[in-house]
Amino acid sequence: MKIRHTLLLMLAPVLLMACSQQPDPAAAPDATAATPAQTAPAAPAADAAPVGDAAAPTDPQAESPAANSNPVVAPQGPAPVAGTDFVEIQGGQPFANASGQIEVAEVFAYWCGHCAAFEPLVNAWKARLPGDVNFVALPAVFDESDSFPRAFFASETMGTLARTHDATFNAIHIEKKLRPNADAAAIAAFYGTLGIDQARFTSTMQSFAVNANLGRARQFAVRSGVNATPTIIVNGKYRVIGGKSLEDILRITDHLVAMERAAQ
Repeated sequence: MKIRHTLLLMLAPVLLMACSQQPDPAAAPDATAATPAQTAPAAPAADAAPVGDAAAPTDPQAESPAANSNPVVAPQGPAPVAGTDFVEIQGGQPFANASGQIEVAEVFAYWCGHCAAFEPLVNAWKARLPGDVNFVALPAVFDESDSFPRAFFASETMGTLARTHDATFNAIHIEKKLRPNADAAAIAAFYGTLGIDQARFTSTMQSFAVNANLGRARQFAVRSGVNATPTIIVNGKYRVIGGKSLEDILRITDHLVAMERAAQ
């Protein structure tokens, strides 16, 4: 896993910031190669076979135990420019509305190669967040035939994201064991290899809670003007649109968080 993440980190600066359509299974974005396309999520086209083991990931929704004790650090680099690095979202709202906290939401797609390269950077960035910042990972929900958003929320509901999140990225982009347009049955079979009850997971994917979260995530993305992945939204007010590299997206995010902290 360390070697894989190192490869992603080395290549991340040369990747553009976004994927905007679900790839053809024969030419899926590879987290280990530069892919300059910028697209919007589209429909999956084919199924995947059950796959083998994958490394256990970090829960994207879980706060670092040290986060609440991390001090606030002034952001580095030049201040972002409105219209170039970010846009203000008129009438925008946070997804979770955590009282007293500044929300940073990442809208991502498992099949997006840029999101796969961004993930280890985001994990390292989350580990040093101060206690007044709440990070929320949200799958892009733009196509009913894309089963991965439903799988994300089902795993979240079951409390198993720590086993499935990074493992799903790895299975698609590194191990090539899970196709980027896998259907629900193929994803459930893969999660079964991670020690998750396959029958319970399949049932949870169709639950009321998952359907409600899918609707909320879709509304949030539309309201925030999200049309590509990964996209960062700060406190429902600002959408990051610039960044010369994946690391630079986080620089802009740090400044926007500081702006919100000063405003509060």
